[in-house]
Formats: sequence, C-alpha cells, structure tokens
Amino acid sequence: MKYIAFFFSLTFSLLVAVGLSINLASLPPLASIFDPFKGFWQNAYSEDRNPEASIFLEGLSQPVEVVFDDNLIPHIFAESEKDLYKVQGYVTAAHRLWQMEFQVLAAEGRLSEIVGEMALPRDREMRRKGLGFGARNKLKYLQEEDPETLAMIQAYADGVNAYIRGLSAAQLPIEYKLLDYRPEPWSPYKSLVFLMNMAEILSGDQDFAYTNTRNLFGDSWIENLFPETPADLVPVVAHEQWDFTPEEVIRPDVSYPDSGFYEQVLPGKEPGYGSNNWAVSGDKTASGFPILANDPHLALNLPSLWYAIQLSTPEYTVKGASLPGAVGVISGFNENIAWGITNADRDVKDWYKIKFRDDSRAEYLYNGQWIKSNMQLDTIRVKGRNDFIDTVVYTHYGPVVYDRNFLLEGKPVDFALKWTAHDPSNEQRTFLDLNRAGNYQEYLEAISHFAAPAQNFAFASREGDIAMTIQGKFPLKWPGQGKYLMDGSKSAFEWQGFIPNAHNAREINPEKGFVTSANQHPVSPNYPYYVFSDQYEYYRNRRIHQQLSEGEEISTSDMMQLQLDNYDLHAAETLPYLLDNLDSTWQRGAGGQWVRELEDWDYFADADQAGPALFQSWWQHLQQSLFDSWETNGLPIVYPSKYSLSRLLQDEPLGRWFDDPATTAKETAAHWVSKGFEGMSQEMDTFLSTNDSLTWAGYKNTRLDHLIPNLTPFGKDARVGGGKNIVNASSSDWGPGWRMVVALGPEIKAFGIYPGGQSGNPGSKFYHNMVSKWKNGDYISIDLRARTGDDNVLFTTTFNPD
Repeated sequence: MKYIAFFFSLTFSLLVAVGLSINLASLPPLASIFDPFKGFWQNAYSEDRNPEASIFLEGLSQPVEVVFDDNLIPHIFAESEKDLYKVQGYVTAAHRLWQMEFQVLAAEGRLSEIVGEMALPRDREMRRKGLGFGARNKLKYLQEEDPETLAMIQAYADGVNAYIRGLSAAQLPIEYKLLDYRPEPWSPYKSLVFLMNMAEILSGDQDFAYTNTRNLFGDSWIENLFPETPADLVPVVAHEQWDFTPEEVIRPDVSYPDSGFYEQVLPGKEPGYGSNNWAVSGDKTASGFPILANDPHLALNLPSLWYAIQLSTPEYTVKGASLPGAVGVISGFNENIAWGITNADRDVKDWYKIKFRDDSRAEYLYNGQWIKSNMQLDTIRVKGRNDFIDTVVYTHYGPVVYDRNFLLEGKPVDFALKWTAHDPSNEQRTFLDLNRAGNYQEYLEAISHFAAPAQNFAFASREGDIAMTIQGKFPLKWPGQGKYLMDGSKSAFEWQGFIPNAHNAREINPEKGFVTSANQHPVSPNYPYYVFSDQYEYYRNRRIHQQLSEGEEISTSDMMQLQLDNYDLHAAETLPYLLDNLDSTWQRGAGGQWVRELEDWDYFADADQAGPALFQSWWQHLQQSLFDSWETNGLPIVYPSKYSLSRLLQDEPLGRWFDDPATTAKETAAHWVSKGFEGMSQEMDTFLSTNDSLTWAGYKNTRLDHLIPNLTPFGKDARVGGGKNIVNASSSDWGPGWRMVVALGPEIKAFGIYPGGQSGNPGSKFYHNMVSKWKNGDYISIDLRARTGDDNVLFTTTFNPD
C-alpha cells in the first residue's frame, strides 16, 4: 500500500512537471493515465517478491537460473553464452526497458517522435553527427567479419524482445504512459547505437572555438594559455624509451585556411566527465595480491546509467557493472582478473571545410578535381506535426554537419566531420572477451578490438600482474593537425593513417608498484606521436599518484578511502596566492569573515564545510570577470583550464591577457583576484538570504534527476562533498556513478556501489535504495556468487526452453 500512496502523493506534482517539460500537444490522454486498470498506479509496485518462479523463453537450449539478491542484483547461471546473453537481455529489460530505449532514441535522433518539435534541433544534431551512420558501419563489419559476436548481440536482443512481447498495457513502465507511446523491438543495431552514444558523450572537440581564439588573439595566446605538455606532467604511461620504431609522419608544407569566425557551434563534451582507475601491485598491499579500483564519472540520473549483474557459464563467472543496452559486464572482474576503465581524451574528431561546385552540392573539390558527394534525405517524424525532411551531404571525410541548413543557415559554408567512431569496429567484442579473459595476454587481445571512445584500461590478475593500456584508434597526425578547422580540398590535411595498435602506450608491472589514470595527459613528452586534447585533467591524477606512492600495506578500505578522497589540490596550490594578493580593504570590510573562513580551511571539500563553496565561488567569479574582459565579439572561444590559469596568475601576473582593454589602467593578476572576491561576496550575500547556512553540499546541490527534465518527483537529492578536479569528483549533476574495489587472490573480495537502484520503476523500493549508502561512502559486497548459495536471496526465477 505504501507504493500506491506514494503514487497518489505524486499525482499533482507529476502532472505539473510533465506540463513544464513536455509540449502540451505531446501530453498523453489523461483518461489513459488515470485508467484504474492500466494507468500510472499500476506501476505502484516493488520487486520484493518473485512474480513468476518459472518463465518460458523461446530459443533457449537449456534452463537458465537467475538468483536475485537482496539488492535485486541478478546472478544468471546458464549452460551456454547464447542462453546467458538472451536472459541478460530479458532481465535487463524487465528492470530498465524505458531507459534502454529512450537513450537509443536520443542517440538515433528520434526523440521528436515521442516529445514533439522541441527535440527537433537535437535530433538533427545526432543524425548529422552520424551516430546512426557509425552504428550501421559497425553492424556491417560484424555481419562480414565477426558473426559470432553478432550472434551474442542478437541473443541479447531476442531476450529484450521476449520481455516486450509479454508486456500488457498495465505493465508498461510509467514513462511510456506519460509520453503516450509503446516500446518497439530491440535489435543489434540499437545496441551499437547505444555504444556510439557513449563515444559521442566521451569524445570532445573544440576546433571551431580554437579557430576563433587563434583568429582573434594569435598563436602566442594559444601557446601561453593552452600548453600541450605542462612542466609538472604526471602522465598515465611514461617510459624512458619506447620499445617500438614509430611510423613516419610527414609534416606537409601547408597553412591552415582563413576560415573566418563562427558564431554558433555545437556544445562539446561537458568538462569534468571522466573517471579514476588504478591497480596496485601485491608488493604494496597487505594481502600480497593486487587490488584494482575504478570509479567512472558520468551523468548522475535516475534510473542509473549502470546496472549491476553477475553472468555465469560452466567456463567462467563475471560480475560488475553493465550498461543497459550493451552485452556483458563493462567494469568488473571474474575468477582470474579485474579491469576498470577511464576516458582517454584524444582529438579523434576533425572538421574539414568543404568547397562544393555549385548549389546542388553534388560535387566537391578535392586535390584539384571535383568528386561526387552522397546526398541523403533524412525523414524525422515529429509528434503532432508534419515530418521534417533534412538533407545531409556525405563526403569521404564523413557527414557535412554544419551547412546552410543547420547552424549556418543561408551561408555558403560547409564543414564535414571526420571521426574515428564512424569507422567499422568491434567494441562489443572487447567486453565479451574481457568477461572470459584469464590473464594479461587475453586482456591485451580483448581490448585490441576497442576503437572509440578511447579508454584507459586498468588491469589486475590473480597471477600478480597489474597493467594499464591506453586503447583506441588514434590518427597519425603531424604536430598541431586538427587543432583548427582544416581545408577539405587538400589531401595534405588528411590523416596519414593510424597509430599501430602495438604502439599504443601501455605498461605492465612498473617499478613504482601501481598504475593509475584519471583523464590526465596520456604519455610522457618523449612519446613519438602527436597527442592532443583540451580536456586533460591535472589535479585528481597527481593526488592519486601521490597517495599511492606513499601507500604501504594497502587494503581494500584504503582504496575505498582514496575513492572518497575530498582533498582539493587546486585550492591547496592556488588559494594561498589568492589570499596573499587580495586587496587589504576586503580584510577590513564585510568580506573579512570569508577571508578568515578560507584561512582556516584545510582544503578538504567535505559536505559540511563552507571553505569549498567560498573558494569555488571566488574562482568562478575571477575567471568570469577576466574572460568577460576579453574582446571576443560574442564569439565562442576556448578558455584556459583551471590548471593553466592558476599557473599564469602565479608565474606571469603581468601577462597581457590580464590587461582589460576597456580601461586606461594596466590591470594585473591581482586586479582579477580582488574582482573575483567581490563577486563571491555578493553571491554569498544572495545565497544566505535564502539559506540558513553555507555548506559545500548545499551550495553544490548534487541531484539525481530523472532522464526526462523536470520530472522532479522521480529524482532525488544527493548532496555530497567532493567536486570537480577532486578524486571524489562531482558537480551538481555528474559524479562517480559506479565505485568498485576488487582484491585479487585465492579468494576474490569485491565491493561496489552506485547512486540509484536496480529498478527503473519509481514505485519500487529498488529505484534508489543504494543512494544513501553511496552518499555516506559505504559499499556493498559484490563477491562472486555460487549457484547454490542461500544467503541474501530475494527470489529465484528459472527460464525454461519454450
């Protein structure tokens, strides 16, 4: 009854939320929502008990048993992999069907079908960026080169579809009822679109913004404000000498074209998306065996991005976090190895300026010749409106994203996107092979199939090996290539092939006793290939490196403590300078209380502290006031990272970028320090006018929101400490969505947690039952489970051949 009461209490606020977030023309008929037999209160249930002890599933070769533990984590025991993945598809859909389909519809560019015209710009963006194009290329590759992997993905899809076929109108997840549509059949293509979406989320580029910045301020600004290899670099992998002969890359005698200025560009990857992972050798652990830790940082939503699961066959058992829509375990462990992933930022998206022969755009110039383009008419269904027909031109580089029809309306300028994710590849096989891998060599073979998005794969084994590999398909580029918009009519701007997989940076069993990555620069400066990204991290990684360097007799609790580490290295390195250079009038005035608070702060961004909020606000106002003084003419440009700006403030306080051109005075770094403090003081006055006290958790206000914007009743507050560039990384809407610590050895011990629950149904107690543990820094045991174990069993379901 408490779940029914919960839904009744939500009725009014839910309808208001839907009205605010969804076009009224797209609202479902109210009669269907309030229908007592199939309306929203039919979703007022929880999965405390097994509704069906036995289920017939077409296509199974033998019975499959699924044991659900007291956190609703399924443990699937099958006699073959095909049966295993069929049941994985069924069980995942039973808990996360709407989320699976919604994420794929968003990636395909089909949200307009269910929410109407408001989603049309985003749908066009996804289609023009080629997420479906890349998925089709990967599907064709699997059909021709790896039918075995395709069969496993098909088995997963068959399981999803078996669940969908059994759904009545009453059983539909509540989001289908609110948006008034039904699920459609799943397919391998949809799983590949889902993986393309992960590549899109984790692959950034700012070529247009870099081009604007260069055109406005010149190369010297770029060199000073955006150093590619900082002096105190602590890379993911460093070698005094690399054990391969590099491929030759020829620097052509070309100059970047005069590309003009661009007022509108698509947003890049959200800064901060990243992860931590590390593996510690048995030489540094109390047990004498390796320990591996992983905590990916992505959007914090309900339902959670992750879904915990165990998959077992007679040959192996694997457990960890899966992604609803993809086959197998993504971050996890089996009886012999453990692995974890972080994003390995690299510039694998480049933009080429295309010159068409005439307005028909049937031919474009390339090396002095006109070659044919491929025109595609893209029909986008729009709920409540006529279909929208978009014309997308494809070149040999890839799709023309920006043109006279999109973001450059009416202008005779065209830019095509070249992206490694468009190419045929087999990321799904990487995880299927990792799930069953037993040693270092099998790990290397598994990840060799992984192309995009680039990832840092940490590894540990019962045999005692630890390793890190920076894996992806990386273009061979001359220094600086692809940083700015390139001339598509000249082959000199083409990539010169790809870095051989054997030349990707890796290390095994280093003398320091650990491997680690946290989205920092991937390699030491002597790496013989050009490496670039504007998203590298320079604080989390150094803190982790320092802590692991000092650690001895390390335990799993030490690794958990490090994942929860709130020490703000950026503040520790920057705040003393800010305080020393603050105008003394602030110390005597109303801001004195904030100065004293900051002077007493220990640099730990704990939830109940005021210091982190004051520093964050001060830094943001300093940045914003400085950047606003730059004469950008309203154009999107790139801005220095926290790390670069902190170094410039302290090392070059008289730099010309600190002089405000709007005044006759000569501003220095100290001017912006005080300007930022002034903005912070004003913000704090406003904040305290509506809040009883100042705490970091209250100021940062981390929330788990539902995937549909403004469905506030289906979200949950998750106010925690930590922050951007802190090991315990979080912002208001992203953070460590999965924490895992695995201790290898004769008996593997593993722990995990994520901010959510296994169920996607807001009426279930398993919707967000693990949020409190996650907020408190607690973990649950995720040890491998035997088929005959009786402890902590919620219920068991047997799937039988039909």
